Amino acid sequence: MDGMLQQPNPHAALGTEPIHTIGKDELKAKLDRGDDFRLVMALNSWAFEAKHIPGSVHFDTPEELYAALPPDDEIVVYCSNVDCLSSVAMYRDLVRRGYGNVRRYSGGLLEWEDAGLPLEGSFG
Repeated sequence: MDGMLQQPNPHAALGTEPIHTIGKDELKAKLDRGDDFRLVMALNSWAFEAKHIPGSVHFDTPEELYAALPPDDEIVVYCSNVDCLSSVAMYRDLVRRGYGNVRRYSGGLLEWEDAGLPLEGSFG
């Protein structure tokens, strides 16, 4: 350090704690088994209508999400790809609110589609 002030990280508000993740194969296995968990797409309703992983749910507002999902639910959040921060922000918010069993599927729609796995929606 040369005494100059460091610029704040633009993603600092998202937090620095490690994110618990789930991989494509494990997520697919959970869906195939019909495990009791909530798969939440963290993009807007237009994106959800266009394309989403089967079994996903979407909420227009954080309030709807918190009203619909009890804190002890198992939740997996995802968005478009590994660089998409929507699912990171949703993950952080859920954990901050006391949800104890949350994971991020970081590969998102892009990895899922590239693997040839099924999609639902008007462009699926």
